[in-house]
Amino acid sequence: MALMLTSVPGTNDVFAQSKEYPFREPVFRYITQTAEQVLRSSGAQMIHTPVFEYAEVLQKGVGVTSDIVVKKEMYTFEDRGGRVLGLRPEPTASIVRAYNQHGMKVWPQPVRLFTWGPIFRAERHQKGRYKQFHQVDYEALGSADPLIDAEAIALMVQVYRALGLKGLEVKLGSVGDPEDRVRYNDYLRGLFRPYAQELSEDSRVRLESNPMRILDSKSEADQRIVAEAGVRPMLEFLGPEARGFHEKVAGYLEKLGVPFTLDPSIVRGLDYYVRTAWEVHHSRIGAKSALGGGGRYDGLSEMLGGPRVPGVGWGIGIERVAIALEQEGVEIPADPVPDLYLVPLDEGAKLEALQIAQRLRPAFRVEMAYAPKSARKGLEDALKRGARFVGLLGEAERARGVVTLKHLETGDQREVSWEALGEALGPVPGVRL
Repeated sequence: MALMLTSVPGTNDVFAQSKEYPFREPVFRYITQTAEQVLRSSGAQMIHTPVFEYAEVLQKGVGVTSDIVVKKEMYTFEDRGGRVLGLRPEPTASIVRAYNQHGMKVWPQPVRLFTWGPIFRAERHQKGRYKQFHQVDYEALGSADPLIDAEAIALMVQVYRALGLKGLEVKLGSVGDPEDRVRYNDYLRGLFRPYAQELSEDSRVRLESNPMRILDSKSEADQRIVAEAGVRPMLEFLGPEARGFHEKVAGYLEKLGVPFTLDPSIVRGLDYYVRTAWEVHHSRIGAKSALGGGGRYDGLSEMLGGPRVPGVGWGIGIERVAIALEQEGVEIPADPVPDLYLVPLDEGAKLEALQIAQRLRPAFRVEMAYAPKSARKGLEDALKRGARFVGLLGEAERARGVVTLKHLETGDQREVSWEALGEALGPVPGVRL
């Protein structure tokens, strides 16, 4: 006998009865539907982009010096025409590409878009890190007003609050303007060169190409060096314009009632990131407590061959949010129970049961057994499904055009004509629909 095939390590099946938290479909649905409700109410529009793009789009989107490119964490492949494609390692580049491609620059600005879906990273699988994970993403394109940054942060916090999360901390920083980053990188090179032989292999490469990336290295040795070297924060290197922008964002957040702490350690190593950067943390999900983060990226559109388009956005990791919901004990709304569970008692009743179900849907949630069952077994299955009513349909019922309808909480049982079933399934005193 051949071995049973299984899923690829680092990927997960998400379904209602999954025993592995957070991979339960109702939890994912609760997160995405809540986020959609919050974002749509703000006027943001849903967008769906392909999960694969030309690799060049994605490589420029994440940066050629990023771990995703350098460590070959992006899934790439050749199509039959020999073109190199890639599975998206983050959504922002695809959304900016779509903004340019479809002429959204002539729309009223800013264009505010959101999406959710799978993200792919070919990294080593470990607890909390997956080859395929899921993310809610929001982008506001076409405005360089600091108010847009503040609104983006406020919307992110509003999503978390709407989900029921309370233990949140917003950490606000700035990566300045390109010239500020040049000064800061020069400072970091001079600071870290005496430690070059002690740095991790990755950070030795970054020392010349992009030393800001050393600050968020995952290496414990690198973090020890960062602490020992006494690194001055990026905020001290901001020019007057970037500093003024940062202060306006902070002021807007205060007036919007969004608590935050200044975190000068937040960095973004990619050249197209400018000014605002932030993270939202939740203390109950462990040391790596970031639920999501965002920033301003005014240079990305040009890197993708488009005009200069200012943009700001964020991403929320769905799996991490699900873990936080569990840690806080947030109760996920249960799926609605069936209003009616139809049981064909013989082979001849199957079609009539389905016809009745179709007439009642979608006004009512109607499920059915697709094979004949005894009344006792049908009742057991209806109870397992949590149905409000069970409907028995056999030869005698078909002859009279009725269903034997039993209310599973009260035990009341009566015959109801097929035409009157909708009325009979209506609100019952003391019973929650």
